Amino acid sequence: MRPRPRLRWTEVVRARAVVLALALAAPAAAEPVPITPAERRSGITFAGPQTQGLQADDTANPGMLFVLDGAQLWQAPAGSAQRACADCHGAAEHSMRGVAARYPAFDAASGAALDLSGRINACRTRHQDAPQLASEEPGLLALAAFVGFQSRGLPLAPPQDPPMAAVRKEGRRLYETRMGQLRLSCAECHDALWANRLGSSPITQGQAGAYPIYRLEWQGLGSLQRRMRACMSGVRAEPFAPGAPEFIALEAYLAERGAGLPVETPGVRP
Repeated sequence: MRPRPRLRWTEVVRARAVVLALALAAPAAAEPVPITPAERRSGITFAGPQTQGLQADDTANPGMLFVLDGAQLWQAPAGSAQRACADCHGAAEHSMRGVAARYPAFDAASGAALDLSGRINACRTRHQDAPQLASEEPGLLALAAFVGFQSRGLPLAPPQDPPMAAVRKEGRRLYETRMGQLRLSCAECHDALWANRLGSSPITQGQAGAYPIYRLEWQGLGSLQRRMRACMSGVRAEPFAPGAPEFIALEAYLAERGAGLPVETPGVRP
């Protein structure tokens, strides 16, 4: 078994402090109201001008270094098949345009939903005879960032096929379920309190269209699942395993919840 990627201690401490403050501040009787399409806002709109400037300028955006690494991996033969992504898909700026905006999506071969990283790993095992890349491995993040970059500016458009409807329903259930010792749900922060501030930090809507994302706190690129693991640790809940169906369901619901917002990969956040 692959070792489970571990969160930095600073991530856990910070997340726990945030959710504890939210638990103390949130009115116990208030029920979160889902964000309407007209209210949807990217997390970058909550960031300061310096962070917004980093994301907007490709020459300054540190996430672009991973995109460049992904471009090299796209052309590099891998596995015993010695086949590159480009050998099947050609120029990514054409073949991958719009792909990231549609994930997670249902995979008929496995009978399960896959997020973009899962699709990349499925292609590696099925077509390159290569081993899967571990969660948060630089190569996987780089390829996901490179593919995501090809859809930048396009609106999130999650697939509406029946299998994904069931996955999104489960994702919404998890999103609204109180978890951990602090008994907080995602909705209680990101739906009910997104217009507020916690000290000097804004509470965002938790929209997911910028992942993989470069967080200044991390000093590196990270996946949406990494961010969700930190939140789960913050409420003192046992995080799901990397790539678990629960994480994919949450990602699918977040994609529907943010439908219409633009893909921003690679995003930058504090």
